[in-house]
Amino acid sequence: MPHILVTPLSAVENVIRLHRPSHIVTLLSPDHMIDTPAGFPKDRHLRLAMNDVVDAAAGDTPPEQAHVETLLSFARTWSAEDPMLVHCWAGISRSMAATYIILCDRLGRGSEVLAARAIRSRAPHAYPNALLVRHADDLLGRQGRMVEAIRAIGAGKMVAEGDVVEFPLVKL
Repeated sequence: MPHILVTPLSAVENVIRLHRPSHIVTLLSPDHMIDTPAGFPKDRHLRLAMNDVVDAAAGDTPPEQAHVETLLSFARTWSAEDPMLVHCWAGISRSMAATYIILCDRLGRGSEVLAARAIRSRAPHAYPNALLVRHADDLLGRQGRMVEAIRAIGAGKMVAEGDVVEFPLVKL
């Protein structure tokens, strides 16, 4: 079954070894960006350098619309025959937002609430980055539905680092 695996940075090597993803999305600050893991094809590793801020004026390198455009373009090249690995520093905010964006794009219009509820039910710790979600909502023409669905699930359970979480692309 096609699925996305969301992990913190600390679990990336183990998840690659156990699940053999075909694609990796890394969302880290420019100061902490990693190289492509040894032996993994560079053209199937998307590295998005941004800080985990929700106000564009609040810090250097906030999530921008161009980040989401690049994410969507990359995710659309994924055949979903093998898993996709999405990670950030803690597996809580940027990676959960990216996964939500990919799910909404793959599942189509009207999937916003279903995908948000899947995020919450599978990842009680998830707190998707609202700025990334807002950019995706604009790009995908969802008229605020993605933003509202994420707002409706509320903040996640406070943890220092998330667990490895699997999101199937069907039957969320």
